[in-house]
Amino acid sequence: MKFMKLGSKPDQFQNDGDNIRYVATELATDFIINVGDIKFYLHKFPLLSKSSHLQRLVSSENEEHDEIRIDDIPGGPTALEICVKFCYGMVSTLNAYNVVAARCAAEYLEMYETVEKGNLIYKIDVFLSSSIFRSWKDSIIVLQTTRSHLPWSEELKIVSHCLDSIASKASIDPSRVDWSYTYNRKMLLSENDVMKQQTVPQDWWVKELCELHVALYKRVISTIRAKGRVSADVIGEALQTYITRRLPGFSKGTIRGGDTLKYRYLVETITELLPMEISSVPCGFLLKLLQASFVLGCGEAGRRELMQKISQQLREATVDDFLIRSPNGETALYNIDLVYDLVEQFVMQEHTDCSLGPELYAAKANVATLVDSYLAEAARDSSLHISRFLDVAAMVSSFPRKTCDRIYRAIDMYLKVRLYTYTVLVTNLFVFDVSKPSCARLLQEHPEMSKSEKKKMCRLMDCRKLSGEACAHVVQNERLPLRVVMQVLFFEHSRAAAGGSSDHTMPDLPGSIRALLPVGSYGSSRSATTNTDDDWDGDWTSEELASLRLKGGAEKAGAKKMWSNENSSSDTSGSLEESRCTPSRSRRPPLS
Repeated sequence: MKFMKLGSKPDQFQNDGDNIRYVATELATDFIINVGDIKFYLHKFPLLSKSSHLQRLVSSENEEHDEIRIDDIPGGPTALEICVKFCYGMVSTLNAYNVVAARCAAEYLEMYETVEKGNLIYKIDVFLSSSIFRSWKDSIIVLQTTRSHLPWSEELKIVSHCLDSIASKASIDPSRVDWSYTYNRKMLLSENDVMKQQTVPQDWWVKELCELHVALYKRVISTIRAKGRVSADVIGEALQTYITRRLPGFSKGTIRGGDTLKYRYLVETITELLPMEISSVPCGFLLKLLQASFVLGCGEAGRRELMQKISQQLREATVDDFLIRSPNGETALYNIDLVYDLVEQFVMQEHTDCSLGPELYAAKANVATLVDSYLAEAARDSSLHISRFLDVAAMVSSFPRKTCDRIYRAIDMYLKVRLYTYTVLVTNLFVFDVSKPSCARLLQEHPEMSKSEKKKMCRLMDCRKLSGEACAHVVQNERLPLRVVMQVLFFEHSRAAAGGSSDHTMPDLPGSIRALLPVGSYGSSRSATTNTDDDWDGDWTSEELASLRLKGGAEKAGAKKMWSNENSSSDTSGSLEESRCTPSRSRRPPLS
């Protein structure tokens, strides 16, 4: 840290208690200055010879009472003491922590060159320009101290000089950085065991600015961007580092308590500073920022801007990023309405923005995978309404997919949770007679899924794009409509037949079985998701169904496992507990 010593005489300032300060000399004091509760017993001559402001104050006071009050002096008693010591020629030291207070106090006292050559203002200005503003760390310290001395520090251009100094150093070519920087500096031993500094990273300055107040930080980043020599990626990294340090719980997405107004201003400021360039910050960071804006009640304009940026990078998001908790007071676990809005903006962008170019197909495939995986997690929440599930899934139903396993997993999870919730409520209501009014109300909120609802859900997937493992699970899944099982059995049987036949002809099927298949599926390549409501109903014989099941079962005999969640935390093949509460397909009404 840079410093400058003023004066050469011994320090003769002494204290008498907490509120009295005086100069210990043989001459009696003839002048009293009051600053707050502190009294300074001083001598007129050394002070008035260097301060025109004190000259005016003394001349305006009654000559019998040489006592003045200057409560509004910047820096208070501490800054006045530095100025007084300079007037007496006593030793005092200026550094980055007190130089702003001393400079503002000297300005207040009007210690100009016109009053006396080599006055305090001149000396401090030389110290600032020759030492402080040339030092990286001192410039940051001084900038931070300027907040306590506004508007003086602003009017004296100390703030602007600090901003320019910091921005210029942050914008310099890293190869030319030869000063000390705290956090990112790493030393390595060379072959001759001589300490050698590693190559300076592009973001060497990022962490050292985190101690700045958010208002000053905003001005620093704006000044750096205005110089145009720092990439948007580094600016984005700086913003991430700053808010992670300044907002407790941000990185974990659990912002609770604290100074709401302070944190709201922080989030709004970071949002405003985000670079315009796409992918300059990760999509996950933007989603955390959006979640924080909801928790802290930030402005609507900032949220819309964040959502626009997220929609442009939605293909980069992960399921964990998407699992945003609902606001307090809502029954749903996750904020699926927010996800719907984000996906909707992505779809709108697809139709209006050509910036994705050749990456459009891959982007849509990634978003489809993201939404399918998200729904599989959101479906674990029993309060998720089927309409929201269908709305979100339908927006990406036409997006390209290599496999429909994920959307099938989401559908199966939803059916499983709904069936379990309904079974528990019915059991509590009719078997254990537990709180009948509340159970009845919950049963109305969570009724058994209707046949039409199951049809709508199953139309979201293309049975031909299910993996062999998924198909094996579908065949055994008693939660699905029989219609879906029939489709899977048919397509698996058709694939097996086509694989062993050079002309790829489809096998002959009984008429009633063929009537159950989606229109255009038998002998064609049309999607299996084009059924009408009538297609889901049909008549078949027990012998025909058993025959087709037997063929499908033989094709699945080699499967080593049925179907498991990719995260291994939830087995969708069904547990023993489910088998007790799920009616067996063998107990369904006889087929006719």
